[in-house]
Amino acid sequence: MSEPRRMEVLSAIVEDYVYSREPVGSKALVDRHHLGVSSATIRNDMSILEEEGLIAAPHTSAGRIPTDKGYRRFVDRIAEVKPLSGPERRAIQALLEGPDDLDDVMDRTVRLLAQLTNQVAVVQYPHLSRTAVRHIEFVLLAPTQVLIVLIANTGTVQQKIISLDTRISEEVLLDHRQRFLTELAGQPMAAVETRLSNILRRTPPDSNVTAETLGQALSSLARIDREDKIILAGTANLARSTIDFPLTIGPVLEALEEQVVMLRLLTEMEQDKRGMSVRIGRENPHGGLSEASVIATGYGPDYSARIGILGPMSMDYPTTMAAVRAVARYLSRILGE
Repeated sequence: MSEPRRMEVLSAIVEDYVYSREPVGSKALVDRHHLGVSSATIRNDMSILEEEGLIAAPHTSAGRIPTDKGYRRFVDRIAEVKPLSGPERRAIQALLEGPDDLDDVMDRTVRLLAQLTNQVAVVQYPHLSRTAVRHIEFVLLAPTQVLIVLIANTGTVQQKIISLDTRISEEVLLDHRQRFLTELAGQPMAAVETRLSNILRRTPPDSNVTAETLGQALSSLARIDREDKIILAGTANLARSTIDFPLTIGPVLEALEEQVVMLRLLTEMEQDKRGMSVRIGRENPHGGLSEASVIATGYGPDYSARIGILGPMSMDYPTTMAAVRAVARYLSRILGE
């Protein structure tokens, strides 16, 4: 028995099923692939693949379809992720170049990946351990109402309106802003809260209450900037894949809505020697994703944040992996500039 040939047969079955969404028979393999053996030999190979749990017969069909285990064997045998074509790379570069505001970059990235793969794209915001305070602004809206603006070095902007217990003048508010900015500019977001004591220590006693209120507002904005979050695009693509989810896409949509589920999944996925993470079907710990596959890779300065796609198990793995890796590399380059 030839193990390499059986793997060729498995690959052919995966490729044909992904293309046609129809069970694949031995005659179709002979007609479409140059396997160099007879139809009888292929049927024998298919019987062995079925015994090994790599393919299965749906209902009474004479053809076979890949199983979770079969897709896994196929993905593991992809020696390396193929590069995208020149036009594809130029399209990615053109779509991602532009304003360096982090929110805008993330939005364009996730939409681009969904468009390239026709799957649901998921991007985890970069881990912000290196994110620092770029600027602080206090804007007096009314004698007791102030707009607090916190700008990070990544370009993200957080803001909120607070009410003070006492009236405050433009001059006094400007003095508070300068005191906060002197202490916090260039400091990590994680250090904002601990540095408040330094600010309050140098604040005149008659202004301490106001300074504390302003400081608490800044601390809450800094915590928002440090929170892990993800954004999605292409959820409508699932509606075009209902044939790939025999029961319902409901559980998949529910899993996507629960950000904590996707964050945990992306965080726990280990990268292989190709730099990719692939979870197929029941390999996903969340029951709602038992009929889905997730492909992801790291990006950013330390490659600890993840970008990837979620779709049916019967997807074009080589092409999808190439798109995920290419977009991740461009995103890393943009964030590193």
